[in-house]
Amino acid sequence: MDFTLREEHRLLQALCRDFARQEIAPYAEEWYNTGRFPVEVFRKMADLQLMGLLIPKEYGGSDAGTVALVAAMEEIAKVDQSIAASWQAHLTIGSLPLLLFGSEAQKQRWLVPLARGEKLGAFGLTEPQAGSDAANIQTTAVLDGDSWVINGRKCFISNAGTELSYGVVLLAVSGTNSDGKKRYSAFVVPRDTPGYTIGPPYPKIGWHTVDTRELIFDHCRVPRDHLLGEEGMGFRQFMRTLEVGRISIAALALGLCQACLELSLAYARQRYAFGKPLSQHQAIQFKLADMATATEMVRLLTYKAAWLRDQGLPYGREAAMAKLAASEAAVRAADEAVQIHGGYGYIRELPVSRFYLDAKILTIGEGTSEIQRLVIARQLGC
Repeated sequence: MDFTLREEHRLLQALCRDFARQEIAPYAEEWYNTGRFPVEVFRKMADLQLMGLLIPKEYGGSDAGTVALVAAMEEIAKVDQSIAASWQAHLTIGSLPLLLFGSEAQKQRWLVPLARGEKLGAFGLTEPQAGSDAANIQTTAVLDGDSWVINGRKCFISNAGTELSYGVVLLAVSGTNSDGKKRYSAFVVPRDTPGYTIGPPYPKIGWHTVDTRELIFDHCRVPRDHLLGEEGMGFRQFMRTLEVGRISIAALALGLCQACLELSLAYARQRYAFGKPLSQHQAIQFKLADMATATEMVRLLTYKAAWLRDQGLPYGREAAMAKLAASEAAVRAADEAVQIHGGYGYIRELPVSRFYLDAKILTIGEGTSEIQRLVIARQLGC
């Protein structure tokens, strides 16, 4: 088994590392404190052709692949989780429904601007009464002549209210089968559609820079050709898209683990207690050793899931495993990083405090840890 990154992957990784250090790190604390979405950063990433890593070149992307995405994501996530979170949502769940299920006309109209970074993608699944229980969504879409009329609410939706946002791909109940079971369909709803209202940003514990809002649809009418793929197949489409999203969340968590390890090791080497550096105390050494081991475990799981996808092999179980292990390892790493930093770790101006606030959402977003365990158990035949 060869875990060596190809030359093009290493070049992309180095590009993102330099970009993160020069264009993100100096301003991350300011953005975090103000909650401002730095649209200029994403425009610069578009100039570097970073906004369509999974999209074929014919649609404006770079077709770099999933392994490349993981390598790139870790570098951005090590510096700022908010920027990385918005980026990964755009790259995967915000863009892939159009690539995987859109018609040629839909791809040309909406996917190409997303892949070029001219627009930012959003994915509308979660609702007030439907989080992990995604099948319980209440948003409806009724065909009325040549239009679909959408009514309902989506919550905790990222990337829908920025200057770059084009709209949202959402899931709605589009009817019922003869046995009474719901049919679900996916729709593209452009931002300027009458009846589509974007709520104010949520005040969140972490991810302060991520644009996250409620979306309200009140007799929102979209043309018939805004249906994405086949009517009644939307639920399967969204679940398939989320499998890729789990890999990108794992990569996000991997970056957090690596950042916490590096920051903690550097601090432990320069901070003295009882006459010697913290790094020479066995209690701290064991914490660092555990963090390093967990980070390497997460890296291997995440890259394996990404590699399987790039090879066209089944990867759903591995993606769930990577997301589960990585997100929970990130929470532990952030907790230990603050503990190693002591009182300084609790001060907001230190990066470890931001990672601590950002970590928990990784076990919730794009499928909770409990849902990942259900996915894995079903794959095992339970």
